[in-house]
Amino acid sequence: MDLGLRDRRALVLGASSGLGRGVAAALVAEGARVAICSRNGARVEAAARELGAQVGLPCDLTVPGAATGLVDTAIRRLGGVDILVTNTGGPPKGRFADVSDEMWAAGFQSLWLSAVDAIRAALPGMRERRWGRILLITSTAAKEPIPGLSVSNGLRAGLLGLVKSLAPEVAEEGVTVNALLPGYTATERIAELGIPEETLAEHIPARRLGRPEELGAMAAFLASEQAGYVTGQAIAVDGGFVRGL
Repeated sequence: MDLGLRDRRALVLGASSGLGRGVAAALVAEGARVAICSRNGARVEAAARELGAQVGLPCDLTVPGAATGLVDTAIRRLGGVDILVTNTGGPPKGRFADVSDEMWAAGFQSLWLSAVDAIRAALPGMRERRWGRILLITSTAAKEPIPGLSVSNGLRAGLLGLVKSLAPEVAEEGVTVNALLPGYTATERIAELGIPEETLAEHIPARRLGRPEELGAMAAFLASEQAGYVTGQAIAVDGGFVRGL
């Protein structure tokens, strides 16, 4: 199936590894012109070369205003941004009683405000062209909270409200807004949480962890011409882990 993405201009945040890299690879494979970002400049440049992306841009999304500057740079380098994929690493572990004000503030900046700033910067061009795709990579934690991840659980659930609020405001202008909820996926984040893969697989109906390329395939479809009537949705890619609606 031709997804109609050839020469579309995409910016994928947090894409030097893991889920973001899986999404960027899928978009590149469909012929999109892709810019990626990561905190480490050398790492993101290497990843861009390996993926065949147009450009790798260093950006620390924990810094206020950084996402706005990133999108502005991507627009200059690519000539515009038709597809925006927001994605950041997960905040540190912590039960509610152990989470400090600083941890809440840092999580709010990296998970929430970076997404808002990036969308705010990319949206005017999409509305002017009457075509755009905005994808927010969150987590199944937005629907099925993970014990010990209070910051992630709270803020990622809030991003679903943002999707539901924004999607109807821009639907008539050809811009779709959706959330992707990856489940337990074989990335560095799983290693950071220190949970054996075998233990996780026991709780997943598919009896295995997901692969970044599987999330990438869903992201590429949601960015496609064929998905123009899909908006305001939160779609889990989780092997059946989330049981609720």
